[in-house]
Amino acid sequence: MIPARSLVMLAAVPVVLALFALFDETLLWPMLATDVVIIMVALVDGALARKPLVKVTRQARDVFSIGRRNLVTLQLRSLSRRRLEVQVNDDLFAHASAEGLPLQATLPSHGRASVSYHVVPGRRGAYALGDHFVRYASPIGLWTRQLRIEATHPVKVFPDVQAVRQYELLARQNREQSMFRATRRRGGESEFERLREYQREDEYRAIDWKATARRGKLIAREYQLESNQSLLFMLDAGRLMTAEASGMSLLDHALNATLMLSHIASQNGDRVGLLSFADKIKSYAPPASGARATQRIIHAGYRLHPEMVETDYRRA
Repeated sequence: MIPARSLVMLAAVPVVLALFALFDETLLWPMLATDVVIIMVALVDGALARKPLVKVTRQARDVFSIGRRNLVTLQLRSLSRRRLEVQVNDDLFAHASAEGLPLQATLPSHGRASVSYHVVPGRRGAYALGDHFVRYASPIGLWTRQLRIEATHPVKVFPDVQAVRQYELLARQNREQSMFRATRRRGGESEFERLREYQREDEYRAIDWKATARRGKLIAREYQLESNQSLLFMLDAGRLMTAEASGMSLLDHALNATLMLSHIASQNGDRVGLLSFADKIKSYAPPASGARATQRIIHAGYRLHPEMVETDYRRA
């Protein structure tokens, strides 16, 4: 229980009467009576507020993306017959900040409310969201009831998987060209794909002169990047990668880029893997294909942190 401002103001009344009682003894009994009334009312109000009147249920993903705003929703339920003005806070894990806390909500009699905030993790690894802290006024308003509700929600902070989800959304909507354009490579007769009209950015050696003569306009040969290749991404996790930019280590930025590139490569039919190293090999995910390749890179990298050691490139 926390004394409310109204209780502090009421407690000042007997103090004022006590000052006047120093000069007028007839005010002594009114002062004592006021003390008793205030104490009794405060005790009754506090007793009525002891029973927990709010229940909280948390909804959040089990996987968060580092450096991103990850949504957390709290479902509030009132057990009271009166209207409650509620303040809710959550216990965050280490290296995380919150946007939107503390939360405010109004709960009608036996009503419900849904409130949300965002967690921005600053470090990868396994963590957990902790307990809820709820505050609401007592029936008369002399006390603020502070309630701690035990709750644990395990969370794994991965590299930026939200960027991968956004890329998938763009792909489904046939808008890859707005951010990621398929790369075409000119050269290598075995990689020929089609003939098309010559464009200004094309190389002159891509011009098919026979087709140009037949059609009466410049025609270029287009070649497609080979697929089914094995790509191994190598990440330096040494001292230089401990430097920070935009609130994250350089290793985090490199890992986010690796995750996106590996996902695009696997979508194009390539096998992708990851090797991280500092003064020794730290983790290794051999090249694999399909959706499991991206998952293996995520799991290989989410516990990876830079070390204050010099990188041994020869050992890698």
